[in-house]
Amino acid sequence: MTAPPPPALFYPIVPDIAWLKRLVPLGIKTVQLRIKDAPQEDVRAQVKEAVAVCRAHGCDLIVNDDWPAAIDAGATLVHLGQEDLAAADLAAIRRAGISIGISTHSEDELETALAADPYYVALGPIYETKLKVMKWAPQGLDKITAWKRRIGTLPLVAIGGITPERAPGVIAAGADSVAVITDFITSPHPEARVSLWLDWARKMIT
Repeated sequence: MTAPPPPALFYPIVPDIAWLKRLVPLGIKTVQLRIKDAPQEDVRAQVKEAVAVCRAHGCDLIVNDDWPAAIDAGATLVHLGQEDLAAADLAAIRRAGISIGISTHSEDELETALAADPYYVALGPIYETKLKVMKWAPQGLDKITAWKRRIGTLPLVAIGGITPERAPGVIAAGADSVAVITDFITSPHPEARVSLWLDWARKMIT
């Protein structure tokens, strides 16, 4: 299986297809669809629509956790948390040609993730996050550097409390990509905030 491209420097996570359809046309190159507390039939329908929207706009779609829906929709990328990784049928995921990114918060979880041959590793929360209650304390920039030293050329995605002001330091510490949710979801002007992020990303790679 050909390795997928690494996540883009700016990697937004959206809660439903409505958000995805609002933001992907702005020029996003990687997006994660993270649907929570929805009926399975609805999840599958949203994932299928997301696949079509992202293909039309040249954006890589990452489906959060629901790998059966990803297989059903013909998606090629999935993100798994540690609990979902433990329960997932990795053989079925691989047979479907799907690559996986995996969340990590500790050394043990990093070893578990690397044993599953991910196409990227995520580390978080880097800073305190208000999106949900986390049992993990903020990881900080030094942990990014340690993780990157451990995983080498494997892409490292940093997540949790990252803002445009903090992002340069996160990248300088060793992250290859920043995953963002709260910063634009809570903005009074989400499209403008995402455009700001995209401008930052373009400047970083030029």
